This record gives sequence, C-alpha cells and structure tokens, in this order.
Amino acid sequence: MTVIPVNVASLKKVKNSVIGNPSAKKQLAQDVSLIQTLIACLSQPHSRFAPPATSPRAQEESIRIEAAHVIASLAGSEEALSTLLDHEAPHAFLVAISYLQPTDPISLRSAIVRGLKSLTLAMADIAGPSQWGLKATNSKIRNRVKDGLNYLFQIESLDIYLPLLTDPSPQISTPIAQIIAFAMRTPEHRKALSEWLPHDDRLKEAKVSRRGWEKTSVVNVNAPSRQGGWLARHLAALISSRDSKLQEAALLALASLSKDNPSVATVLARPDRENPPVLTTITPFVKSRHVDTQLAAALCATHIIRGSTPNNSYPIDESCVRTIINFVNSTVASVSAENASRRTKACFILYYLITDDSTLCGAAFDRGCLEKLAAMVQEITPEENKTEWGEDEAESISLLRESSMVAIAAMSLFDNDIRRTVTDDLHFIPVIHSCLFHQHVGVRYAACQCVRALSRAVAVLRTNIVDSGLGMSIFSIFKEREEDPNVTNSALSAVCNIVIDFSPLRPIYLEQGLMDRLTELLQMGDPALKLNALWAVKNLLRQSTTETKRSVMSQLGWDRVVEFLREGTGNVQEQTFNILRNVAESSEGIDMIFKNILPEIILDHITIALTSSSDDVTLQATYLLANLINGNESQQNQIASHPNLLANLRTCLAEGKSDAKKPATSCIRQLAHNPKARRAITEAGIISTLRHLCEWSGSGMSPATVTSPVSIGSPVSGIGVSTTPGGRGLSPGGRNWGSSMGASASGSHAHPHSHSHGLGAGHWTGPSSHSLHHYPHHSLHGHHPVPAIYQPHSAAYQHGAAMDDDKEVVHNARAALDWLERGETYA
Repeated sequence: MTVIPVNVASLKKVKNSVIGNPSAKKQLAQDVSLIQTLIACLSQPHSRFAPPATSPRAQEESIRIEAAHVIASLAGSEEALSTLLDHEAPHAFLVAISYLQPTDPISLRSAIVRGLKSLTLAMADIAGPSQWGLKATNSKIRNRVKDGLNYLFQIESLDIYLPLLTDPSPQISTPIAQIIAFAMRTPEHRKALSEWLPHDDRLKEAKVSRRGWEKTSVVNVNAPSRQGGWLARHLAALISSRDSKLQEAALLALASLSKDNPSVATVLARPDRENPPVLTTITPFVKSRHVDTQLAAALCATHIIRGSTPNNSYPIDESCVRTIINFVNSTVASVSAENASRRTKACFILYYLITDDSTLCGAAFDRGCLEKLAAMVQEITPEENKTEWGEDEAESISLLRESSMVAIAAMSLFDNDIRRTVTDDLHFIPVIHSCLFHQHVGVRYAACQCVRALSRAVAVLRTNIVDSGLGMSIFSIFKEREEDPNVTNSALSAVCNIVIDFSPLRPIYLEQGLMDRLTELLQMGDPALKLNALWAVKNLLRQSTTETKRSVMSQLGWDRVVEFLREGTGNVQEQTFNILRNVAESSEGIDMIFKNILPEIILDHITIALTSSSDDVTLQATYLLANLINGNESQQNQIASHPNLLANLRTCLAEGKSDAKKPATSCIRQLAHNPKARRAITEAGIISTLRHLCEWSGSGMSPATVTSPVSIGSPVSGIGVSTTPGGRGLSPGGRNWGSSMGASASGSHAHPHSHSHGLGAGHWTGPSSHSLHHYPHHSLHGHHPVPAIYQPHSAAYQHGAAMDDDKEVVHNARAALDWLERGETYA
C-alpha cells in the first residue's frame, strides 16, 4: 500500500510513471489505497474525500485534473480497470460531472469529461462486440465490465453527460460525441440513446400524454424525438463544425446511432419539410481533404443507407453508393504502410455496405472491388500454400487480411459469376485454404466465411472444394473443440452447405463423426450454434437413404426433437419442422415418425403451428403435414380426426400467407381421397373456403386463366430457394414438400424435385427444401449470426413464380372440391 501526499506534484509523478508503461499500470492496480485516493480526488471539496479546505481553489482544481488524467491512463489496463470498477470509478466521474459549472475552467471540465470517455471506451472494448474486426473475448472481468457499461447507459446517467454534447467548447462536446461513437456497441444501448430526451422535454411529454384531447396529435409530432431525433439532430448540427476532430466524432457518432436502426436512419435519409436529407449533407465529406473525415463520413453514410432500407422499402441513394465504392477502391489501392489501418476500415465499410444485398454486391463487383481486394490479400500473403503461420505478423496486417476477406465473402454470396471469378480467374482458393490456419481469430473466421460463400455454387462444391482439400480442412476446424465460437459457427455454416445431397463429402463427414459433433453443439446452449446445428441436420437428411435417416435421427434423439417443438424459439421450431419434413419425404420416413413420436403429440404441435404467429413456423409445419398425409389410410384417419387440426388448417387456407396455401390445399386434396376424411373435411367447413380459393387471385389472376392445371406428377423447373428468418427469397413451386434442406449461411442450389406417383400432394421439396448458408455479416462483431437465405431472380421470374403458385392453389382447390362433392365417382 502506498500513501502519497495529495498534491499536484505527486499526482504528476504517478501520471508520468504509468503513461505508456503497462507493467507500471499493472503494479499500480494492486495499490488499492492509491486507487481510492485518485477516485476521491475527483470529488468536489464539499463531497466525500478531498484535499484540505485551506488549499487554494486553483490547486484543488489542478489536483482534480491530474487525478482524472491518471485514472484515464490506468483504464487501458485490464487489471487497473478491475480495481477502478471495484471502487465505482464510473459513478465517481458522473458525480464529478454533475457538479461541474460553466464557470469552471475549461481545463478542469475537459479533464473530467475525457476521463469518463477513456474509462467508458476501455469498458466497451472489453464488453464488446469489437468495432473493427473479430477479437477473442476471454476477459475474466467481462461480465463486471458489461454491468459498468450498462450503468452508464441508464437514463439517469445519460441525463448527466449527454447534455454536454451541446457545450460550445469542442473540448467538451468532442469527447461526448466520441463516447457515443465508440461505446455504443449493442442494440440495447442504441435504443437507450435513440429514445433519450432531456429531462425537461420528458416532463413536457409526460404532461402532454395526460391530456386526452391533445394526446394523439402532439404525440405524433413528437414521435421523431422518441426515435433519436434529439441526439441525431444535435450530432448532425456538429457536422458543420470547423473543428475537424469534432466533425469526425459527430460523423462516427451518427454512424453508430444509425447502425441497424431504421427508426433513426430513415429520418436521416429522407428530407423533412424544409431541409434536404442529412445523408446528402454527409456524402460530400467522403471527398474531404482529411482522410479520417472521409472514413467517418463513408461509415456514417453506409449505416444510414443500410439502416433506412432494411427491406428495400426505401430507395437507395445511388450517387452516395457510387461515392462510397469509389472511396473504398482508392483507399484500398493506396499501398503505403501507414495506410494499413485506413485500408482495413475501408474494407469493413464496403462489407457493411454490401452485406445481404445482391444489388449492392453486384455494383461493387462491377466497379472492380473484388479484383482490388483479392490483389491486396495476395500482396500481404506468402505465395506458398502454407497451413502453419508464424507468430511475427503485425496485428494491423492480420486485420487488413480479415477485413478484405469478409468483404470478398460478402460480395460472393449471391452470384455464381462472382464466385467463378474468385475461384477460376483470381485463383483465390489456395489463399483461403492457408488462412483457415492463421493465428488471428478474425482471419480464420473470414476464411470460413469465404468457404461458406463459395460452397453455394454447385460446381465449386463438387470440384474446387473437394479437390483442394478445402472441404476436409473446414471440417477439421468445425470439429476443433478449443476454437473460438464465432469461428466454429462460421465453419458450421460452411459444413451445412457441404452436406447437401449431391456433395461427395456427405458420406465422408458422416463416417468421421459429423453427427457426434452436431449433437455436442446442440447441447452447448449457444442459440446460434443450436440453430445452425439443426440446419445442418436438415440438409443432411434431404434425399438421404432410409438407413441414414434412421441413424441420424437416432443420434439426434427423438425426445430432443419433441423438446425443440415444445420449448424452442420460433427459429428452432421452424428448423425442427424442416427436419421432420425431410424425414417424411418417403413412406418409410412417415412410418418412422409415427413410430418414434406419439401421433397425438406430433399432430398437436402441427395443429398449434398452423396458426402460429411466426409465418415461417406455419409454413414448415404445413409442409410437414403435406408429407405426412401421404401415409397409409390409418395415418390419414389419425390426421383427419385429430382435434382442431382441420379447423386450424382451414384458418391457414383462409388467412395464411399465400406461400402456405399451396401445401395446405394439397393436404385437403390428398385427404379428400379418403372416405372417412371427407366427412371430417366437410364438418370443418373447409368446402366453402375451397370455393373461395377457386376465385382467389394472388397476382390479379382470374380463375379463367387457369387453363392448364399443373400435373401433380410433373416436374417444375427453376431453383428452390429457402426463405428463412433474416433472409429474403422467392421460390418457384416445388412438389416434394417434405424434403427441406437449409443452411445457415449460404444460398440455394438447383435440385431435382422428387415427386410421388399417383394422385395427391406428393412429398414436397418447395421453399426451404434445400438452402445453403448465408449469415448477416454484422455478426462479425460478436453478434451471433441468424441464418438467412436470398437468391436473386429477375422481376419476370418472380412474377412467373407467383403466377405458378396461384395456378397450383386454384388447381388443388378445384380437385379437392371435385373429390369432396363426387367422391369415388370422380375417380
């Protein structure tokens, strides 16, 4: 324990000893008495511990300034940060700020605010997710740091420091904007800042809410304020500052506020009554003379563009997109060593811009981004194909490689031409293979993402990935138990693609313990790993042999399947229904389900799912039912007589989404062949619903246009595309509803559709029947990815697919009515 005199000289001595000296910081962190003294020095003389009252005011202020500087320096050490949290340093800074007055010296006010900034940013870096690149999160104090950071985002804390954003001095407003820019890492924190209003404004709003006659109009006027208007408005005003540091901080803060935040981004992207959009004010700064301002503006514009168009419901500013892409290209082409950090950030900006958007991926590809990124990676990667890297590579180079490769993976996600350029023209597979074994976790993650994207192409999967050994290398990473969870999840997403039915590696994976590892991941409790493991099982079962189905389901566990249906989230339930749908793609599979799950249990879950609040769950449950109905007469009777099942199916027919109507009408059509089931169908009131469907037109089509009913046994051309949570996609009609293959990170491939012979629905392989993995790319920064799938089609193709779906619904409904009204005479 060290006892130091509380004076400016002694505190300066401590400050000089720790600045840039990690070992000194670590040693000082163990001196609890000194830490207590430093924190106490932040306080006003009349509160808690303070210097002697006889000290001159200037000396008191100098002591507080030096104490704030020392604490700010110590915050960069994890050991010291732990001790600071033990003694409530965040609270001490907030108390100190609350007592500051405009008449206090700017040096004192600035030191206190910058001390809070340093402490907050140090906590954010440990709490995560990382802002630039993927970093391992194995800190022992991470949970405590999260609690401390959450404290600073509570409304009472925000009331203390956020108003300082309007301080006329850049020395005060800049660190506040930097706190917003760099400490806001989670959706919860983003929501807290978006909805924050100054205390007096909240009181006014509360009074308004109690006036019944004014409530509606006033609340509507104030709604933008509740959606981040106050903070966004003041940050936007700071962009015009002449202080370049404040300007950069304001742009970065707006970027952080807008990221994945449609309520704020949309306001910034659209014009108001008198002024142009804030976005048009930001775009010119991408061409600023200051490179850091360019980066901040490009990042800000990117998050506004993507945040304001989450579902392509708002038009994209094409000129702004071109400006950002041109900036990325010029920055990437700059080869000076000191530009590594800027090149890294430019690559990440491109990644954020194009992720999950096929149009923007195409725009980046057309403007030469892919060639520049690949050339840069090859420039910093050894020529030999090595699987053992040295430990001497600078972290900045590893980050540059990671950022380039995730951008390449994002760009390659939707288009086979782009994937062929990566594999055949740029010869990039050896680089990817080598990076799978890099020491930097982010590089391994990025390499796995590249494998996931490339494995969406049938030709690449069956040739390059197999012949190069890439498929077995990704499998070894997937099986590695000591690997970072983000890398494991990324590798799993690629494995999901590689186990599709036409893959040569499927039987090899099975022989080498695929199911053992998937079962292990299902038991780990990680929601993302659980979801993707189920997705892999779903893909694995599609078009598999009866013996494979039996073996896979035995290892998965029938009891676990029922548990997922009963207690799982919507995504888990959707994938579980998909798994059973693939099992039930044959009569043997149907028997397997009814043998291992009590009929009343599986039919109960289907009955509930038919009216689920999740459209995806309803869709997959309907597909499963359409397959089960192809079972024997006894199984059909059980389905038809199950309480409320037909009533809920009628609700699905009448009120469900159009894509569920096709398998639902097929269910009725097949059941109508069964004499006992016909009575149950009639009693459920389904006949009137079918008649209504015969007149229904989902695409402006009249019944008269259905001149050539689609034969149930005929093949349907096109590509089956999976639409899953977080993704967008269209599916031409398939036939075999039971065969469903999805993967959490890629896309869909064309597969032959299997059909049952004879009349009825057949075993369906329509939407989600086989999809490959595609992750939302912001998952890179610690967010667990949510599987999604998107396959671009032309507008004409989409319209044609919708028309085919309409025709089939009408055709099924008419055929079912004929059987119900004429029975055996119809045959």
